[in-house]
Amino acid sequence: MALVPPLHIVGVPFNSAGLSSGVARAPTALRRAGLIEKLEAVATDLVDRGDVQLGRTSPTRHAASHVIAPGALASMIVMVRAEVEAALDAGAFPLVVGGDCPVLLGCLGARSLHAPRGLIFVDGHEDAWPPALSTTGEAADMELGFGLGLTLGGLPERLVQVLPRLDASAVVVIGPRDAGELATAGVPSVRDVVAFIGPGALANHPRRVAEDAVGRLADRGDWWLHIDLDVLSTASLSAVDYGLPGGIDWDQLTQFTRRVLAAPGVIGWDVTIYNPDLDPDGGAARRIVRYLADSLESRLAASTG
Repeated sequence: MALVPPLHIVGVPFNSAGLSSGVARAPTALRRAGLIEKLEAVATDLVDRGDVQLGRTSPTRHAASHVIAPGALASMIVMVRAEVEAALDAGAFPLVVGGDCPVLLGCLGARSLHAPRGLIFVDGHEDAWPPALSTTGEAADMELGFGLGLTLGGLPERLVQVLPRLDASAVVVIGPRDAGELATAGVPSVRDVVAFIGPGALANHPRRVAEDAVGRLADRGDWWLHIDLDVLSTASLSAVDYGLPGGIDWDQLTQFTRRVLAAPGVIGWDVTIYNPDLDPDGGAARRIVRYLADSLESRLAASTG
């Protein structure tokens, strides 16, 4: 029987709009919705490492790079990297709860900043906008492009130095449905750079897509799972800032996630983009917590089976 790794929870109250509201409040809201209690019911050994204590930020867009508060972004990456590194060094499985999706950059930097690592990237958007073309300036538009090294021009050296380096051949992108928006803005798609699986396949065959993604990374060593909750339809989750038509439902996402988390190569998981300000009664927070617990049950079963 395989040993069940401890589960370490890390909250990252980061909003790449440079605000302390919105998605920055997600870790607190999810804890209030019973995150720790629900996960303790499915994890035999859980440690809540609390929230990363982030420094000051600003909503001001940096003139040269076109990114909001790139210094705060770099600091967040370093702090998240340290937390994830500590969890991995302790033999634990880190679950990183954002915040918005640039927290992924800290997760991927853990252990060795320049070592290639596999990534299953599930998101309603491709998130590889060149900063100058982004209408928001938020790094949440850009994190995959940064990790792949596609959009580094003009970034401050301090930020470039802490960004992870992804091997495009070890990245599987699943679920983006923003092709029309990208085409209108003249933003290149990553579908010719990485393995790309569209939202239709994910909706119709979530387990099969999970098997495909895991199979593509089977010989790549360890890898990370990123889930941006705007891969869901607005009917399933409306408490996100940048919703799009289409998307999958909770059952499809849970089927997919359970299969991926049961695979031996996955070493950590981050979940991002829930905005409590758009969830006044807390119903979405409770549904997210249920999804996390239901999905993690499969990892426990795989470890003990």
